[in-house]
Amino acid sequence: MSDSPQYTPIPPQAAQGGLSDTAAGALAYITIIPAIIFLLVEPYNRSAFVRFHAWQSIFLQAGLFVVSFINVIPILGQIVFLILFLGFFVAWVMVLMKALKGEKYELPIIGKYAAQQAGA
Repeated sequence: MSDSPQYTPIPPQAAQGGLSDTAAGALAYITIIPAIIFLLVEPYNRSAFVRFHAWQSIFLQAGLFVVSFINVIPILGQIVFLILFLGFFVAWVMVLMKALKGEKYELPIIGKYAAQQAGA
Protein backbone atom coordinates (compact mmCIF):
# COMPACT_ATOMS: atom_id res chain seq x y z
CA MET A 1 0.00 0.00 0.00
CA SER A 2 1.23 3.46 -0.74
CA ASP A 3 1.03 6.38 1.64
CA SER A 4 -0.20 8.75 -1.03
CA PRO A 5 -3.52 10.49 -0.36
CA GLN A 6 -6.57 8.85 -1.85
CA TYR A 7 -8.83 10.96 -4.03
CA THR A 8 -12.51 10.31 -4.35
CA PRO A 9 -13.50 11.10 -7.93
CA ILE A 10 -16.88 12.72 -8.43
CA PRO A 11 -19.05 10.54 -10.64
CA PRO A 12 -19.96 12.31 -13.88
CA GLN A 13 -23.55 13.46 -13.81
CA ALA A 14 -25.16 14.57 -17.03
CA ALA A 15 -27.03 17.83 -16.70
CA GLN A 16 -30.30 16.87 -18.42
CA GLY A 17 -28.93 16.51 -21.91
CA GLY A 18 -26.03 18.83 -21.24
CA LEU A 19 -22.45 18.33 -20.19
CA SER A 20 -21.37 16.17 -17.29
CA ASP A 21 -20.00 17.98 -14.24
CA THR A 22 -16.48 16.82 -15.03
CA ALA A 23 -16.68 18.08 -18.64
CA ALA A 24 -18.13 21.42 -17.50
CA GLY A 25 -15.46 21.75 -14.78
CA ALA A 26 -12.71 21.13 -17.34
CA LEU A 27 -14.28 23.46 -19.93
CA ALA A 28 -14.27 26.25 -17.36
CA TYR A 29 -10.47 26.32 -17.64
CA ILE A 30 -10.37 26.82 -21.41
CA THR A 31 -11.03 30.58 -21.25
CA ILE A 32 -12.78 32.91 -18.85
CA ILE A 33 -15.96 32.93 -20.96
CA PRO A 34 -17.13 29.36 -20.21
CA ALA A 35 -16.26 29.88 -16.54
CA ILE A 36 -18.57 32.89 -16.35
CA ILE A 37 -21.29 31.13 -18.33
CA PHE A 38 -21.20 28.12 -15.99
CA LEU A 39 -21.63 30.45 -13.02
CA LEU A 40 -24.73 32.01 -14.59
CA VAL A 41 -26.52 29.16 -16.38
CA GLU A 42 -28.53 26.42 -14.74
CA PRO A 43 -28.02 23.51 -14.03
CA TYR A 44 -24.26 24.13 -13.91
CA ASN A 45 -24.48 26.89 -11.32
CA ARG A 46 -26.11 24.43 -8.91
CA SER A 47 -23.12 22.05 -8.97
CA ALA A 48 -20.51 22.83 -6.30
CA PHE A 49 -17.91 21.01 -8.42
CA VAL A 50 -18.53 23.18 -11.50
CA ARG A 51 -18.75 26.39 -9.45
CA PHE A 52 -15.43 25.60 -7.72
CA HIS A 53 -13.60 25.00 -11.01
CA ALA A 54 -15.20 28.06 -12.63
CA TRP A 55 -14.09 30.30 -9.76
CA GLN A 56 -10.62 28.77 -9.65
CA SER A 57 -10.31 29.35 -13.39
CA ILE A 58 -11.33 32.99 -13.03
CA PHE A 59 -8.86 33.56 -10.18
CA LEU A 60 -6.07 31.77 -12.08
CA GLN A 61 -6.63 33.92 -15.16
CA ALA A 62 -6.86 37.08 -13.05
CA GLY A 63 -3.54 36.17 -11.45
CA LEU A 64 -1.95 35.72 -14.86
CA PHE A 65 -3.35 39.11 -15.93
CA VAL A 66 -1.76 40.79 -12.89
CA VAL A 67 1.56 39.01 -13.44
CA SER A 68 1.57 40.09 -17.09
CA PHE A 69 2.30 43.67 -16.01
CA ILE A 70 5.80 42.52 -15.02
CA ASN A 71 6.42 41.98 -18.72
CA VAL A 72 6.68 45.74 -19.35
CA ILE A 73 9.95 45.89 -17.42
CA PRO A 74 12.75 45.48 -19.96
CA ILE A 75 14.83 42.28 -19.93
CA LEU A 76 14.62 41.28 -16.23
CA GLY A 77 10.86 41.70 -16.11
CA GLN A 78 10.47 39.68 -19.26
CA ILE A 79 12.60 36.84 -17.88
CA VAL A 80 10.63 36.82 -14.62
CA PHE A 81 7.36 36.91 -16.57
CA LEU A 82 8.43 33.95 -18.70
CA ILE A 83 9.22 31.88 -15.59
CA LEU A 84 5.94 32.84 -13.92
CA PHE A 85 4.01 32.20 -17.13
CA LEU A 86 5.44 28.69 -17.32
CA GLY A 87 4.37 28.15 -13.71
CA PHE A 88 0.84 29.33 -14.52
CA PHE A 89 0.78 27.06 -17.59
CA VAL A 90 1.80 24.00 -15.56
CA ALA A 91 -0.83 24.83 -12.92
CA TRP A 92 -3.45 25.30 -15.64
CA VAL A 93 -2.71 21.93 -17.24
CA MET A 94 -2.72 20.26 -13.81
CA VAL A 95 -6.12 21.62 -12.72
CA LEU A 96 -7.58 20.93 -16.16
CA MET A 97 -6.55 17.28 -15.92
CA LYS A 98 -7.81 17.02 -12.33
CA ALA A 99 -11.19 18.42 -13.37
CA LEU A 100 -11.40 15.89 -16.21
CA LYS A 101 -10.78 13.11 -13.68
CA GLY A 102 -13.54 14.47 -11.43
CA GLU A 103 -11.14 15.61 -8.71
CA LYS A 104 -11.29 18.90 -6.84
CA TYR A 105 -7.71 20.16 -6.56
CA GLU A 106 -7.16 23.48 -4.80
CA LEU A 107 -4.25 25.54 -6.04
CA PRO A 108 -2.10 26.90 -3.18
CA ILE A 109 -3.23 30.53 -2.92
CA ILE A 110 -6.37 30.86 -5.00
CA GLY A 111 -7.90 27.47 -4.24
CA LYS A 112 -9.30 28.44 -0.85
CA TYR A 113 -10.88 31.58 -2.29
CA ALA A 114 -12.44 29.56 -5.09
CA ALA A 115 -13.83 27.10 -2.52
CA GLN A 116 -15.28 29.99 -0.48
CA GLN A 117 -16.93 31.54 -3.53
CA ALA A 118 -18.30 28.18 -4.67
CA GLY A 119 -19.63 27.35 -1.23
CA ALA A 120 -17.80 24.04 -1.36
